[in-house]
Amino acid sequence: MRIVFALLIAGICFSQVQAEVQTKQVTYQDGDVTLEGFVAWDPAAISDPVPGILVVHQWMGQTEYERGRCKQLAELGYVAFALDIYGKGNRPANPQEAAKLSGTFKNNSALYRKRLNLGLQQLLSQKGVDAKRIAAIGYCFGGKGVLELARSGADVDGVVSFHGALDSPSPEDGENIKAKVLICHGADDPFVPAADIDAMKKEFNDAKVDWQMIYYSGAVHSFTQPMAGNDNSRGAAYNAKADHRSWVAMKAFFAELFE
Repeated sequence: MRIVFALLIAGICFSQVQAEVQTKQVTYQDGDVTLEGFVAWDPAAISDPVPGILVVHQWMGQTEYERGRCKQLAELGYVAFALDIYGKGNRPANPQEAAKLSGTFKNNSALYRKRLNLGLQQLLSQKGVDAKRIAAIGYCFGGKGVLELARSGADVDGVVSFHGALDSPSPEDGENIKAKVLICHGADDPFVPAADIDAMKKEFNDAKVDWQMIYYSGAVHSFTQPMAGNDNSRGAAYNAKADHRSWVAMKAFFAELFE
């Protein structure tokens, strides 16, 4: 009996080890520019192909925050890939540098969309990804990014923007959108003008995009990011309740897309 019990315990321990999320860095190219992504997956979950989730970073570039989100998504049974818009080792040292670097891409939608689609290609190439079940999520700069990915005509099922910019620089591009859209937005976000939201809604409605938008009371910009602090008067701050609710909304959205 002791031997049998020991084997059972060993089997349980082995299955737990096998179920642990695994990660790796992935380098890829845009011409002469080397980009560095990050992929997370649960080996126990990908015996059959599973949905793939692209993660687009905020304006400080790919950080431990995005890598942590990838791990969370892997725990849900997805393969998650955090792309790199800026390039390997090219990380802003402060908000001023971040504003300048992110602005380079915001003002050059062709380059921005190219880097987004290169990241999507990397996700599709990962082991265990079902290429017919793909979504993208993004934060702040990346929240705008997933909308730009959709506007590029990318073949993805859905995109989720967390506290992203919501302007509509090229309304005609709404016609390219194939994805369903979920927007999670802080009701008190001072950095997203109401005029931008109205323009986005018009773009989506004119193009008959399947979209939904959730406002979170008491939340400002960056509400999912603990590193933003807790001072709403700065316009960007963490809000635990909004963070939790928006993650739950994302999971329900994915369930609709994939199940």
